[in-house]
Amino acid sequence: MRKKLMRSISLQQSELGFQANTPEPVPGDGEVLVDVRLAGICETDLQLCRGYMGFSGILGHEFIGVARSGRFEGQRVVGEINCTCQHCQWCMTGMGNHCPNRTVLGILNRDGAFADCLAIPESNLHAVPDSVSDDQAVFTEPLAAALQISKQVDLSQRRVVVLGDGRLGILCGKVAKLFTDDVCAIGKHEDKLQRFHQIGIETQILSDLRLGTDFDVVIDCTGSPTGLETACQLVKPRGTIVMKTTVAGNHSLSLASIVINEINLVGSRCGPFAEALNVIDSKDLGLDDLISHRFAIEEGILAMKTAASPDAFKVLLHFPKQASAQ
Repeated sequence: MRKKLMRSISLQQSELGFQANTPEPVPGDGEVLVDVRLAGICETDLQLCRGYMGFSGILGHEFIGVARSGRFEGQRVVGEINCTCQHCQWCMTGMGNHCPNRTVLGILNRDGAFADCLAIPESNLHAVPDSVSDDQAVFTEPLAAALQISKQVDLSQRRVVVLGDGRLGILCGKVAKLFTDDVCAIGKHEDKLQRFHQIGIETQILSDLRLGTDFDVVIDCTGSPTGLETACQLVKPRGTIVMKTTVAGNHSLSLASIVINEINLVGSRCGPFAEALNVIDSKDLGLDDLISHRFAIEEGILAMKTAASPDAFKVLLHFPKQASAQ
């Protein structure tokens, strides 16, 4: 029997394209197929299109879908993006996100979620509570990444600033507000900063900013190589800069101020999915309000262009049913 075919958005030799007849993946040992219901576009997807990681394949790592088999068969699920070997010293000590043999969904040597279906280790999956909508659940991965900051840095009663007014920035701001009332957001776009203002976060326009070392913690979500330089001008001596930004370009910065001011520089990546789902279920984070555009998978190229535009916020892909192809 011929393989079933599916729709997908992939990156091949730096060219983004829509394919209507991509063969469905064949699950490996311990993997299941998940039919994707919604997928979110994030800054990392845009950076991959600019050459970050040199990725080729189907993009996308933020998703909610339905498992076809296994212990979650027929249930809505979200999935952790790091697919690990489960045998190395990092996996055996609970640090599988740093497994040297890992593949990463839609980012490193593994096709992602911008397709009707994806293959993923069953151990990566988490069931979505019935009380959590698809629109909320699709934020699980980026919210988990924001929550990771609180695992690495003490935010309690600290003065925190979020650099960047985009998709990840607002989630980091929402998380910071769970630990301290003293949160500020700095960005370039008045309309995007309004989202922060609406949840009680003080905002400042970057061009009007008077730089001064006033903050205990600076979280860089700018998606720009210049973010770290600005962060160094805002953080207190012996304060902490949390780097959430991944960019295709290179940073060009003297590190002298980090040494002189004894600044802690913390890289922060993926975070706890179970906790993220619990927070979504128990807190009114207003995640639905962050969605600005929706596109069918056939419009995926336009969706990616829209996500890169200043007037967009969270852009989602959905997957209208189609006649099955054999």
